[in-house]
Amino acid sequence: MRTFAIGDIHGGLKALLQVLNQIEITDKDSLIFMGDYVDGWSESAQVVDFLIQLSEEINCVFIKGNHDVWCEDWLKNGNVNPSWYLHGGKETMESYEDFSDELKKKHLTFFENLPVYYIDEKNRLFLHAGFTSLYGVERELHEGIFYTDRSMWEMMLAMDKKIEKSSPFFPKRLQLYHEIYIGHTPTTNYNEPLPMNFYNLWNIDTGAAFKGKITAINIETKAIFQSDSLPSLYPNEKGRNK
Repeated sequence: MRTFAIGDIHGGLKALLQVLNQIEITDKDSLIFMGDYVDGWSESAQVVDFLIQLSEEINCVFIKGNHDVWCEDWLKNGNVNPSWYLHGGKETMESYEDFSDELKKKHLTFFENLPVYYIDEKNRLFLHAGFTSLYGVERELHEGIFYTDRSMWEMMLAMDKKIEKSSPFFPKRLQLYHEIYIGHTPTTNYNEPLPMNFYNLWNIDTGAAFKGKITAINIETKAIFQSDSLPSLYPNEKGRNK
């Protein structure tokens, strides 16, 4: 059995299908999605619909991202967060225009049931953004931190890479897990098209919301699979490159 972690999708169904075809996924494999399924490209509702169907065929874990929280609120209460609207929400609402109320309710259930983190049997942690508690995710005080925090990633970027993981100067929260996988902050912000890895932390958001790609990584072998760039797959759209 293989396990793949898949980075932020942002409504790019064409790119997601490319990645899954590269993997040649089977019903013996597992997929862990890092959140942000919606907002950006024109197929957000279609992405969610596809993921629900996919989960009926193979083992999937879906982590909740900050954009998923906004979409959930809209589906449930009709709330249009102004920040959400400007950062892909408009396109997501448009993608739902031909969806029935029954399907929308099914998607709402999907969003409501998303976990904010997942820890596997080898003590590998998967979450959308980060966490702050020195005692681990179970002791985090606010759920929103899991899908909004960037302090953990920024701390890792600023660290002296000569520090050993066993050193007392190594951040305690990172010592709690064998590996940590996140999305949320595009590696393309640092002119890096591939996942970025420091010590035991992997960032696999490779900028699909903007000019980048969707990435999957085999968490055992670290083999990387990527789609074409999203603008090339949606040439008549701008995504979040507004």
